[in-house]
Amino acid sequence: MQYEGVLRKMQTEIGSPIQYYLIFQDDFLNVNQVLDKRLKIEFIKHQCLNCGNDRPIFRQGFCKSCFFEIPAAGDWIMRPELSTAHLDQEDRDLDYEKKVQLQSHIVYLANSSNVKVGVTRKTQVPTRWIDQGAHEAIEIVEAPNRYLAGITEVALKDHVGDKTNWRKMLTNERPNESLIEWRNKLKQYIPEEALPYYLENNAAVELEFPVLQYPEKVKSLNLSKTPQFEGLLKGIKGQYLIFDDHTVFNVRGNEGYYVGIDLL
Repeated sequence: MQYEGVLRKMQTEIGSPIQYYLIFQDDFLNVNQVLDKRLKIEFIKHQCLNCGNDRPIFRQGFCKSCFFEIPAAGDWIMRPELSTAHLDQEDRDLDYEKKVQLQSHIVYLANSSNVKVGVTRKTQVPTRWIDQGAHEAIEIVEAPNRYLAGITEVALKDHVGDKTNWRKMLTNERPNESLIEWRNKLKQYIPEEALPYYLENNAAVELEFPVLQYPEKVKSLNLSKTPQFEGLLKGIKGQYLIFDDHTVFNVRGNEGYYVGIDLL
């Protein structure tokens, strides 16, 4: 096997187009360089991203026991409004939670399959937008902690979506929407305590993905059901590999799977 290791979400580098990298323990692959080449992906075992044991992956690359124990998988990760470090209240590990929660967070609008609102740490811009397959995004609030960003997102979710339709994103259905108009329209719904952090004059950012051919319909590769797969790589968008037979493989959704990858 030419590459072997545990899957983690692809690392990205902004560019025209975006550059994608699969990082393994002793090697890495610039995935852009194998576009239009045949790949073979083979599932070998599980490897929890926390404990390293060969146990079934439960969520986010972690086995079940790690998922319910480690601070990196607390409920506030998926639901920022549950953050409590600003109150000096611990969820699982206060030092860790302070480090992550008590930093600048961005509330943004992104257009991938539709306009949606989201939250990310400022250090994760534009990585978060790339991971979601957004072709355009704009920052609307820069909050000093995760809690304020979270309650802003909750307030705006009543007026704009908060989910990406991954099938539409992968078939490149792109609604023609003005994110600046959306930002201006949503300002009235921002909670009072977050309003001082509203961003008025910034521009939208456009992103270009390395895709040679979009699928007309998508079928998802599940390594648990199909432990071996071969296909001609036609594109990379979000955290998905897109193959010529309309198969798509969600690298992030398979974190914790130890695989071999061959270039054929």
